[in-house]
Amino acid sequence: MKFPIIILSLSFVTLLGGCNALRYVPEDEQLYTGAKVKLVVPNDVKNVKSVRQELQTLLRPEPNTKILGVRLGLYAHYKTREGKGGFYYRFLNKKLGEEPVYMSHVDPSKTMDLIDNRLENRGFFRSEISSSIRAGKKTASLRYEAIANEPYTLASYQLDNDTLPIYQEINRLLEDTKLTPGVRFDLSQFKTERERIDAELKSIGYFNFNDAFLIFEADTNQVEDKQFNLFLRLKRDVPAASIVPYEITDIHVYPKYSIDDDVVLQDSVRFDSVLYVQDELFFKPKHLSSYLLLNRGKLYSPSDAKITSNRLSSIGTYKYVNIDFEELPLSIDDTLGQLKTNIYLSPMSKRSLRTEIQAVMQSNNFAGPALTVTYTNRNIFKGGEKFDISGSVGYEAQVLNGSNDGLTSTQLSANTDLIIPRLVFPVNLVDRFKYGIPKTKIALGFEYLDRSSYYNLYSFSSTFGYSWRASRQVSHTINPISINYVNLANTSAEFEEILDENSFLKNSFEQQFIAGLTYQFTYNQLVDSRLNAILLKVNLDLAGNTIDLIESSVNEDTGPIQFLGLEYAQYSRMEIDLQNHLRIGKSDVLVARVYGGLGYAYGNSTTMPYSKQFFSGGPYSVRAFRIRSLGPGTYDPSLTGEDTYFDQSGDIRLEANLEYRFPIISFLKGAVFMDAGNVWLVREDDELPGSQFSPNFLSELAIGTGVGVRVDIQGFVIRLDWAAPIKNPTLPAGDRVDFNLKKSILNFAIGYPF
Repeated sequence: MKFPIIILSLSFVTLLGGCNALRYVPEDEQLYTGAKVKLVVPNDVKNVKSVRQELQTLLRPEPNTKILGVRLGLYAHYKTREGKGGFYYRFLNKKLGEEPVYMSHVDPSKTMDLIDNRLENRGFFRSEISSSIRAGKKTASLRYEAIANEPYTLASYQLDNDTLPIYQEINRLLEDTKLTPGVRFDLSQFKTERERIDAELKSIGYFNFNDAFLIFEADTNQVEDKQFNLFLRLKRDVPAASIVPYEITDIHVYPKYSIDDDVVLQDSVRFDSVLYVQDELFFKPKHLSSYLLLNRGKLYSPSDAKITSNRLSSIGTYKYVNIDFEELPLSIDDTLGQLKTNIYLSPMSKRSLRTEIQAVMQSNNFAGPALTVTYTNRNIFKGGEKFDISGSVGYEAQVLNGSNDGLTSTQLSANTDLIIPRLVFPVNLVDRFKYGIPKTKIALGFEYLDRSSYYNLYSFSSTFGYSWRASRQVSHTINPISINYVNLANTSAEFEEILDENSFLKNSFEQQFIAGLTYQFTYNQLVDSRLNAILLKVNLDLAGNTIDLIESSVNEDTGPIQFLGLEYAQYSRMEIDLQNHLRIGKSDVLVARVYGGLGYAYGNSTTMPYSKQFFSGGPYSVRAFRIRSLGPGTYDPSLTGEDTYFDQSGDIRLEANLEYRFPIISFLKGAVFMDAGNVWLVREDDELPGSQFSPNFLSELAIGTGVGVRVDIQGFVIRLDWAAPIKNPTLPAGDRVDFNLKKSILNFAIGYPF
């Protein structure tokens, strides 16, 4: 725990020193601190916000960077140059150092030329541009002012007449143009219009068309002052192959392609007008056909080609997907071109065996080894089906002194998954899914947990469901069948006594049978590499309603009803996880997260099953507190003598996280974060005082802060986070703020926390 404190101290001292960077500025120089530009336009001109923002980006050069208000990079440069910095400042200068930007380096005339040129591109001609310097003792800044005249606006927009068929298509596309009368002259809008027409033409078969073939001409002679007519035409000598649409003739698919193969000598079979070429049956053609949106006789469409490629890649069998369009010779009189389509599919290794050996160290002082072995077959039935079977064994023991000294935990599990890359359903619904083909998943699992001196726990699980992508950003997963059976056995007298004293815990273990439906919705903007991206996950879990409807109609018992001799759980559970990832600069990211979970037991249940309850604390939650050690509410187990070996859980979970991530060197990254959260019960429990959710929940949030380092190698992340509590909800209401470095926790984990 001393290492993070040292880093924080050095960083604080460095930041303080950064305030004194100005004392190194030479007497005959002034440090350039930046510039601003003021745009003055006539009052009736609208939609100039984007113009103002664009002008701000033209200001050159960039001033020295500030971090938390100080020029840390500049300070490191000065210290190193004078030879007084030592290793620490040499390292800092290598990573953050910047050459000073002085006022003598700035040429205002060049910037004014850029501003004038950009205003002309936006329709403001013959603007008045001026600049002024604001100087201090050691610093100076610039202020530009641009006084713009009345801009030119569009009077009419039309296409030149011509007999070529492509002119008829372009003229039809002009019906949806945004270049309407009154629009300001703007070269960027003209470029957008050309790109729109190009994309629309390609979507109806114009394979060789390019937006560079389109040219705009503006005429101000035929209209009133400050207006212009806009004409669109094709450039002269446009290639003949660019102005005719193309249709797909033959489609050849190579389901097991290798660059070393001689495809000419391979066997072929035709299915739904598509020729499948493979030396031996690797992938059944009838299963591949539903992934193809490219059809013989259909006009070329780049979106169909892209979605087809995405669909084939999503199967999970292929490493590379390459769609190649081959033009057939075009004669002078042809009004329709022809494309031969070759789809090359290079498979991954069909079988794999993976072994993972882990050393687990939990924040509750339990540690031990774990071994997992997984066998994978990526095309088991020659239809892209992925079959996984895995087994794992783990052992944990108390390694440090504590109230659980001598306790051990042994865990055995076996799981098997079959993912079928198509919809297994009584009715054919494939045509309803235009973007991605649904996958069907069947899963079975078994787990055995032996917690010495307390109990054995057996659990069996089974799910059947579907997952699919509705678009690049939106995906769905629904499991209409989700079954889980839990059996608590070989309980010790000590554990029975604990259950008798805690009815909430006892009721959660008695619900042995869980059957219901689960659904997950995901909206992910991170796939588009946006500067400001949102990730939203919504999970819904409903259990016991169908069984209750059947059993309650034939069972008149007033107590808990059993199904197949087992007491079943009945509840509703929902989770919402909302994240915002804001990129700052090239590599820095500010991540804000809000999470909420609610579970409500009713009907045949008085509490949520233990496996469905919410927990807080640990490396993926509030990192300043041990895993599953928070709540519920303000409840403090130490006051009632409860053993901390048992997890603290609740029906409600609320969390908020803020994390700033930044690069340090190469694959080593750093983070500064703050977490807040807790869990509560929906119903009052006299045995857990302070556990019920109340309107004062904000005062019952646990809060922690810390720093972390991460080794990020191509997406594989090993994370070490050091965190200290700021606020502890188990303390009295007026004394919950408790920042104490001695209570800090070091979290080791795989992957980012969120």
